[in-house]
Amino acid sequence: MLFLYNLVISIAGFFLKIVALFSPKIKLFVEGRKNVFSILEEKIQPEDKTIWFHSASLGEYEQGLPVIEKIKEKYPSHKIIVTFFSPSGYEVRKNNTVADITIYLPLDTKSNAKKFIKLVHPELAFFIKYEFWLNYLKELETNKVPTYLISGIFRDNQMFFKWYGGFYRKALKAFTYFFVQNEKSKQKVESLGFNNVVVSGDTRFDRVNSILERDNSLDFVENFKNNKPVIVIGSSWPKDEAILAEYINQAPENLKFIIAPHNIKPNQILELQSQITKSTVLFSEKTNKDLSNYDVLIVDTVGLLTKIYSYGTIAYVGGGFGNPGIHNILEPATFGMPILIGPNYSNFAEAVSLVKLKGCSVISNYDQLKEALDLLLSNNSFYNEKSEICKAFIQDNKGATETIIKVVYKPLL
Repeated sequence: MLFLYNLVISIAGFFLKIVALFSPKIKLFVEGRKNVFSILEEKIQPEDKTIWFHSASLGEYEQGLPVIEKIKEKYPSHKIIVTFFSPSGYEVRKNNTVADITIYLPLDTKSNAKKFIKLVHPELAFFIKYEFWLNYLKELETNKVPTYLISGIFRDNQMFFKWYGGFYRKALKAFTYFFVQNEKSKQKVESLGFNNVVVSGDTRFDRVNSILERDNSLDFVENFKNNKPVIVIGSSWPKDEAILAEYINQAPENLKFIIAPHNIKPNQILELQSQITKSTVLFSEKTNKDLSNYDVLIVDTVGLLTKIYSYGTIAYVGGGFGNPGIHNILEPATFGMPILIGPNYSNFAEAVSLVKLKGCSVISNYDQLKEALDLLLSNNSFYNEKSEICKAFIQDNKGATETIIKVVYKPLL
């Protein structure tokens, strides 16, 4: 089976080069990996001490950031290497300040894994949430590098729990510790014969809690809001927007909306604009305009949503009408915003928990959306109850980073 795995990786690498000729995103995926080894050879010397973190994409990077920051603090003389698999993570965070080197992870071939581990020679390695690359794990195990999974999630549908997944189960032997989000994941890993499992919780709670300590001000949002209630629509998809546009068009005059779509391609933005009859302005066209005169602000850029949530009254988090499901609900929750989501959220433990606590409401159609928003906007005691639930949810679940560091941290020579 490992032979088939390596064959599939090699074939995928070949076809990705062809697809890159037609897909800008895949082109970034392919082109970004061309100079990885030359970068490592230039920036890492044999005598350097290094620690390696791997994240699939942006969400996993943000999830692992509290641990990266704490490890950097504990090991100030070590170089921090951060790798990404996806362009959507690398392109947004390639200029981060926490890592000494941020690069794409070369495809998981035997030769790439050997060369990468030899050049990086990490003293510690961390994989965030998932992405179990078999050749890299084998090289880490061969070189006896302490290796950790942080904020891990394990489910029945993963390869480890299939009758044919023996080669994947064997790869898990590379991990020194599994830090998982919940008891169910712990039980799943233990069912495979591992006892080096710790329920640490989800480091994303630490990440979003730290947001409260930074400057979240945005002058243009302040101007747009103009002391009026604002519904922030984050990471929306067309199916979300179709229902929301109907509500926006019939909303009271004193209510404002900020929409930060998941997809900011010009044709998608134009389609969104065409559905809204209220006065609308784009972030990209805000210069020399008095934003307080507009009812709807469409944010056609990335990287601002977290700060925008700090100005919101209510949050609608998109993705719940499609697959894989909803986006990050923890960021609005940390600001005490009652949250609305679509019906596809069952694979997201934090959403399941917050829905159960009644800080997050699930809507499946326009009538449910209108009923939920109207009640939140008209009933102060009901609104305040939901707000407090969301804030308490974050505070009650923080601390995963501290749990991880207590186990991991040992002075390295």
